Amino acid sequence: MKKYIGCKLLEAKPMTRGDYNTFRGWTIPENENPEDEGYLVEYPDGYISWSPKQIFEKAYLQVDDNKDLPSGVSIGPDMVDDFIAYYETHTMGDSTTVVRCVLRNGFVIVESSSCVDPANYSEKMGEEICLNKIKDKIWELLGFLLQTAWHGIL
Repeated sequence: MKKYIGCKLLEAKPMTRGDYNTFRGWTIPENENPEDEGYLVEYPDGYISWSPKQIFEKAYLQVDDNKDLPSGVSIGPDMVDDFIAYYETHTMGDSTTVVRCVLRNGFVIVESSSCVDPANYSEKMGEEICLNKIKDKIWELLGFLLQTAWHGIL
């Protein structure tokens, strides 16, 4: 079989495996734990399923509600900030700041900032400039992801 990646916009709410089986009117199999945490998932075509919490949260990113947009959702500043796993800042030479930022999915973004006169150099200011550039890129990347989720790849 071939491998695929996917991205979709769906609705979900936390629900245990036991509650999902009750919701469906099913008896939970003896070999399943009714306390397993997960999500009730509803796809745009109305299909409903249940996903274990770990699998769901690895595959999906919660977006912000935005009733002013046709999609009803948007990327917000907290989402951008929360997508940063960690970053490290280094000074190179006497006037350059380099920030290496690792995102939650392991993707790395590197930005730099330099000043003309080393006497004016501030690593803190350089870091702030670099982080703003990085956050702009994250916003763009998450926007691309949301656009793909909403419209598909047509």
